[in-house]
Amino acid sequence: MVNSRQRFEGFRAAQKRADGYRGSMVFSETAGTDYLLRSYYDPKTGLRRQKSLGRRSAETEAIKAAFDAGRDEAEADLAAARAAIERQAAINRALGLGRVPDPGARILRALDAAGVLGHGLRVVGTNALFAYEAAAGIRFPVEVTTTEDIDILFDARARLAFSVEEDQDGRSLLALLRKVDRSFARTSAAFRARNRDGYLVDLIRPMREPPWKTEPASLAEHGGAPDADDLAAVSVEGLNWQENAPPFEAMAIDQRGYPTRIVASDPRAFAVHKLWLSTRLDRAAEQRARDLAQARAVGQLVASHMPHLPFDPKALKNFPRPLVEAAMMLFAAEPEAGFSW
Repeated sequence: MVNSRQRFEGFRAAQKRADGYRGSMVFSETAGTDYLLRSYYDPKTGLRRQKSLGRRSAETEAIKAAFDAGRDEAEADLAAARAAIERQAAINRALGLGRVPDPGARILRALDAAGVLGHGLRVVGTNALFAYEAAAGIRFPVEVTTTEDIDILFDARARLAFSVEEDQDGRSLLALLRKVDRSFARTSAAFRARNRDGYLVDLIRPMREPPWKTEPASLAEHGGAPDADDLAAVSVEGLNWQENAPPFEAMAIDQRGYPTRIVASDPRAFAVHKLWLSTRLDRAAEQRARDLAQARAVGQLVASHMPHLPFDPKALKNFPRPLVEAAMMLFAAEPEAGFSW
């Protein structure tokens, strides 16, 4: 895991540097004079733009030479970083370190590459547990982590900033999902997409007060590109608690051995929210039982393995006081059998 984190950090650094060289730098003749043109992608629209850096001269030729040399070096570094990730993934598979289901991991990497993971979108629900356990160096029992879907929380208050590699046609959640698997399609429920294997993606958002308050419901509406078929987030009561919680980021390993960045909510907020869900009579009995099991598992993990995140009512001030007081027992219990290292 230590090696995987180090190599993933190296890969992300190499990727960021290579991204800085996207586009091109060429001399182009206009009215008999050569000009140095820098082509780039507009971060707001994803469209390709050009900017003149001046007439051909010793200075502009040096600028182009430095750009070409820097791009070649960045591409070589990125190729080496990818190769290191591939070697590490093989080791991780052999050691059985993979935890994150492959479909969800691919989706998370697509959101991360697009620049929206942690910037308007975060993971809630069962997949968040893979971030918590990876950060703590333990494994939850399988009965609380089994999942065939992924819940994505959409915070319309955040400013979406798609990465420069995303063209105008790739700036919706459904378009990003189809880059992962072309079979993804929106279901009759506008907030949900399903692929041919039955894997589900739900886009959800908090219920606002007052309920009729308007805000963008999709990535396409909020800084993306027009897409009438994009997923439209459904409003869910209680999600404002996770939305307002500090983000929690960790690198986990997927079932194929590859690193996956996950951005979720503070695990304390996750546990308290799940405890609240376990009391909701509008949820099925098996859902409430799973909610309670997950609340207990995450509470025990925080208490035993995350001393930097103590149970502090001030850190949970967005929750109703009675709920925070009821959740105190989650963070005081001894770890149950089922955790493994």
